[in-house]
Amino acid sequence: MIQGLDTPVELKLKLIPMLQHMHHDAGLASSSRDLLQHLVSSYPSTPMVIVSLHTFTQLAASSLIDIPKQLQLLLQYLKDVPRKAVKRLAISDLKLLAKKAPHLWTRENTQTLCECALSSPYNSLKLGMLAVLSTLSGTIAIKQYFGGSSVPPRLTDLVKLAQECCYHSNLAVAAHGVVVLSNIAISCPEKDIVQLEQDTVLGVESLLMLCSQDCSPGAQTILKTALTSLVHLLKSRPHLSQSAVEFLLGQLHLSCDSSRVLMCHALSAIATHLPVLGEGMLGDLVDLYRVAGHASTDKQQELLVSLATVIFVASQSSLSAEVKTIIKQQLENVANGWTVYRIARQASRMGCHEFSSELYQSLRTRVASEHFYFWLNSLKEFSQAEQNLSHVEDGDYSGAMSAIAEALRSYQKGIASLTAASTPLSPLTFQCEFIKLRIDTLQALSQLICTCNSLKTSPPPAIAATIAHTSGNDLQRCGRISMQMKVCMDEFRSLAARYAELHQSSFDADYATLRNVELQQQSCLLVSHVIEALVLDPQAAGFQEYGALGSVQTESEYERRMMSVFSRVLEEVEGLTKKHPPVSCLHTGCLCDAVIALLKVPLSFQRYFFQKLQSTSIKLALSPSPRTPSEPIPVQNSQQLTLKVEGVVQHGSTPGLFRKIQAVCLNVTSVLQSKTGPDYKIPLDSKTNEIEQRVEPHNDYFSTQFLLNFSILGTHTVTVEASVVDESGIEWKTGPKTTVSVKSLEDPYSQQLRHQLQQQGGAQPAPQRGAYTRF
Repeated sequence: MIQGLDTPVELKLKLIPMLQHMHHDAGLASSSRDLLQHLVSSYPSTPMVIVSLHTFTQLAASSLIDIPKQLQLLLQYLKDVPRKAVKRLAISDLKLLAKKAPHLWTRENTQTLCECALSSPYNSLKLGMLAVLSTLSGTIAIKQYFGGSSVPPRLTDLVKLAQECCYHSNLAVAAHGVVVLSNIAISCPEKDIVQLEQDTVLGVESLLMLCSQDCSPGAQTILKTALTSLVHLLKSRPHLSQSAVEFLLGQLHLSCDSSRVLMCHALSAIATHLPVLGEGMLGDLVDLYRVAGHASTDKQQELLVSLATVIFVASQSSLSAEVKTIIKQQLENVANGWTVYRIARQASRMGCHEFSSELYQSLRTRVASEHFYFWLNSLKEFSQAEQNLSHVEDGDYSGAMSAIAEALRSYQKGIASLTAASTPLSPLTFQCEFIKLRIDTLQALSQLICTCNSLKTSPPPAIAATIAHTSGNDLQRCGRISMQMKVCMDEFRSLAARYAELHQSSFDADYATLRNVELQQQSCLLVSHVIEALVLDPQAAGFQEYGALGSVQTESEYERRMMSVFSRVLEEVEGLTKKHPPVSCLHTGCLCDAVIALLKVPLSFQRYFFQKLQSTSIKLALSPSPRTPSEPIPVQNSQQLTLKVEGVVQHGSTPGLFRKIQAVCLNVTSVLQSKTGPDYKIPLDSKTNEIEQRVEPHNDYFSTQFLLNFSILGTHTVTVEASVVDESGIEWKTGPKTTVSVKSLEDPYSQQLRHQLQQQGGAQPAPQRGAYTRF
């Protein structure tokens, strides 16, 4: 019909888009492409060209193999066809292919697009082409462009175009120019881009100055784009951070409130990755905070939170009394309760626990629900506990034990309040488990210090060396401390395994929270490793796997401090094991110093502890299902039960924010609870069922079936447990776990045969007629 001359053009325009779905068969896709090529050349009218070209692009994007040809065709139309509608369509499709397959863009394709942008007199078309280039500049295509060029990067057309557009009168064009230039500076080798880095920073700063005083939505969007590019650039080129941060601090005084909020977010992001906000800059921030809250508008409330976050980052977890007084005055004057809570939450995240404890204390009586009261009270106790640990001094082991005891007292009060704050709709599972692990970790650290002190209070007996020589176990030289150390090491390894389980069950957590859990796990593994290296088995303990700790790029101030402690402890332990034989007071002192170093790093309570941005849950339904929950499902032992499992994936308001479900893994196990038949020797594999299947949800629904064998008479418990697999192939133990009871009954034929044999007086009863004996 499409090729027929008697088919009206209007009908052809409606039929042509159907060809984009003809990609499941190679031959059909090839014939569809030939037809579209014929239509583009035979019908030059603008509507026909637009529909055919777009269908062409959709077909190529789905089939993948035709993308290079489609790129050449679109660039040819962009370059040669003067009609603006066709050019706009070509630009739109080029952007689609830039997102879909940037690795298929050759240097010639990118160069052609640059030439078209340089020669275009229309701002709208230039903006569209720059949008394509900004998409490409953040991918592998930028490396392919500069990899095939013999001239320096600053002399290429792409750099010339970006530099020209950075100062364009159209702010949207300038924003794309800044994005392209910053991505080039990030991707190119450092030796080639010294001047390019300066050009990029100047371009970003000029755009920031133009947009920061304009409160319109368009200007704020462009400002956010420019700040995002600046953060990415400084993360890759840290030596540019100091001057950029000073510029942002100076610009804060001249900007409107909405721009100040965005700039504070950028400052926090920069300072989180790099320690560039020092005490010298704290004065400017405090002065700005003093004059910031002059109204109670939403933007003012947001600004108070953002500025407080930057101050917390700059103060390095230790707020002075003057700074706390100024912040409290502003909060009392204009801040509402929600703003105070958000600031307290940020203080807990940045390790300023003394200040957060005071804010939680003031908020407890300002809430209407007792659950909120208990929640705030628990946060106050947790902050107080961490504040007690911050007073630990190096070498003061008894003071460390006293601080841990005080912290544990506050934590026990907090966990009681946290349990009272939970509701069926908000069970606070992650929070409770995280705090329980923190309590157990502190108890284990306290026990380790006690064990180290026992070497002084209860030294090895005089005959310990003889006992060690006789038994061949050198650890006997240490006396009973060796067994106590082994108990401590096993305890820390158990804690590390529990942290790993918590990590694996937190599918909805943000990346910073997961990294925080990983750091707690690594700290437990570190202590167990140090115990093994210093006391239990110095020869077997190796340090090679920890050699690259110092070179790991950190994402937060807390992570940076923890990694610094890890590196320092490992260096001390490695030096000690090489110089001194085990075990002396030097070794136990090194262990206690490692414990104190870990305690002195203020714990960071990350976002997932307070806020759940992504919510994912699975509901399971099993069939057949019992009539009542306590009644088992009857099945004959000569038959197999078909268990159908259906499920629905439920999402919150922002599904897939951090990770998406690729498949659902269902694990079915059955265990014999009580046996009612004769006691025969039955193969072990027939006593239990254990089957696992992966199913991909379609429209958040999935179903599958399991064939289960219950050849043994009695009651069996069948457990169905669900877990999810994300797009990276990582399995997460999200649950739920559903249990049903199945009662295996003897089939009538076997029962009749057994009765006949019993009546005949047979000594040996007949074997069971099961699913395996029938064939």
